[in-house]
Amino acid sequence: MKSINRGMLLISIFCFLNQCGIQKKVSDAIQVYSPDGKICVEMFKGTDSKLLYKVTASGMEIITPSRFGIISDSIDLGSNITFGSVESGMIDETYSVFGIHNKAINRCNTKTVEVRTGGEKWFLDIRAYNDGVAVRSRLSAKPDRHITGEVTEWKLPSNTLYWYQTDLVSYEGTFQKVLTDTLASDQIIGLPVTALLSSGKYALLTEANLVDYSDLAVKSGEGGTLKGFFHAEEKGWFTNDEVTQPWRVILIPDDLNALVNSDLIRNLCPPPSSELVNADWIKPGRAAWNWWSTPALVYNQQHQWIDWTKQLGFEFYLIDAGWTRWQEGNMNAWDCLTEVVSYAKSVGVDIWIWLHSREVSNEADRTRIFENAVKAGVSGLKIDFVPKCTRDWSNWYEATLRDAAKNRLIIDFHGPVKPTGRERTWPNELTREAIRGHEYHIKRYNRILEPDHDCTVPFNRFVQGFADYTPTVFNPSELLGYTWTREIAQAIVFTSPFLCYADHPENYLKNPAVDIIKSIPSTWDETIVLQDSEIGKCAAFARRSANTWFIGVINGGENKNINIPLRFLQAGSYKMDACEDDPDRDDDINKYVSTVSQSDSIKLTIRPKGGFVAKLTRL
Repeated sequence: MKSINRGMLLISIFCFLNQCGIQKKVSDAIQVYSPDGKICVEMFKGTDSKLLYKVTASGMEIITPSRFGIISDSIDLGSNITFGSVESGMIDETYSVFGIHNKAINRCNTKTVEVRTGGEKWFLDIRAYNDGVAVRSRLSAKPDRHITGEVTEWKLPSNTLYWYQTDLVSYEGTFQKVLTDTLASDQIIGLPVTALLSSGKYALLTEANLVDYSDLAVKSGEGGTLKGFFHAEEKGWFTNDEVTQPWRVILIPDDLNALVNSDLIRNLCPPPSSELVNADWIKPGRAAWNWWSTPALVYNQQHQWIDWTKQLGFEFYLIDAGWTRWQEGNMNAWDCLTEVVSYAKSVGVDIWIWLHSREVSNEADRTRIFENAVKAGVSGLKIDFVPKCTRDWSNWYEATLRDAAKNRLIIDFHGPVKPTGRERTWPNELTREAIRGHEYHIKRYNRILEPDHDCTVPFNRFVQGFADYTPTVFNPSELLGYTWTREIAQAIVFTSPFLCYADHPENYLKNPAVDIIKSIPSTWDETIVLQDSEIGKCAAFARRSANTWFIGVINGGENKNINIPLRFLQAGSYKMDACEDDPDRDDDINKYVSTVSQSDSIKLTIRPKGGFVAKLTRL
């Protein structure tokens, strides 16, 4: 018995020392396990001394041996490598967030490995979480270093299903669904890529913490291999500074609920400064908006728009493109804007304004315009038409958020690169577009979204970060085959702390579901992906705000039988205000009230392009 205890003690001491930064020499392979021991990432030298990695979950291969590394000064730093010392550690923290839930968990095991390629020493950072892994390289500063590319790739097992989009300018593509074995070579794909392995295991391939680096896309190769490349500057860039590669990420959730609720991408970004942690001026909320329903922005109509916003109980009104042409007597555009903001504040509404990225592309212009916006009383800025994300433009995002924070301004980027978790570092970024949303699905441009789109983005784009989809249209001529109930469900299922509604406020105010619209928050305390969700087929969510639950179901192009057990409710009775599709009309709702408890289930059949919405209030 004593010898067994002594052995257990030695193992415990070894594990403690291993996780507390003790350095050791390794030869050919480094393994990092997740805290629960189920996920393992292994970095190793191939037979030709190339740096490879593989990832397993519960013994199942998720990433088969794949290349990893940066090309610097035309030298593949992932070739002819020698591993040096290894420093192990762990991260275990929680922090407050807003969006899908109110508390993020950041728990992982880490290793930093010294690597030599020829005469150059560099470092490899590895993290293993309970729901995925991340790896990056760090290079020391060097005069006129030329970053020319990467050899990084993701190889998944045969017969894996991919969902992805291909728009690398503004990330507003439609999603394709392709098996790895049938994926054409040299297909250019934007990250993230959601994957479903033949075993039934999900994965999401992406990057995190994009700063001072060029946006990464992937190109398909043999067997569905995805190879990283710099789509915005294929010849790379020169730098005198240290180079920190964005994290190359493989998210490995247990199910769709774990996928949607993952904190991994933002965990890979630094925390905010102490000034931003609890900044009282960073406030999420809902917004009315003119552009989608009424493109003409008329100065003398703005008080009415603000009154409508107030009637809805929304926190914000977004003044889109066109305000810079306002003029009234001796008042210029900024004078007119100041008057509008003053009226809005008098009734408790805050104002956002639209800007083109070229107006704030450099520090001097940002300083001038941001100061003018603050002087006018503006709370937030929607910055549109951002160019492709080169290394310089990745730094522009940082500089813009930093300058906005100095001026206590909140931000929404439109036409941008995908988010990569930096909203943790800069919580004044409440959302960004980088999604094909209701700006696409609009009659005046003869554009219609396919029904599978809204059932795919919750499990791809929204995992990457918040998205300004601009949901919920009631205008009958704009439904184009979709239903009111489905449109309301968008505001519940799609996460955006700046929740900007597309349609005219009067269409909400006269709708029979106006009370539910008024009560939907822009952030959530808890999110549950319901059992009948299926990528591209159905997105069914239950979301909690304080003691009130909302259910939103977005259905795809086929009839769907839904069973929603209410076991997520607390004990006691709830009033359920429910909205179902009218079987005969897109522009009507069957609304009813009932009393339910956690022992009940909701069973229904949802029509193609339809939906379901319920608000459950504790009695």
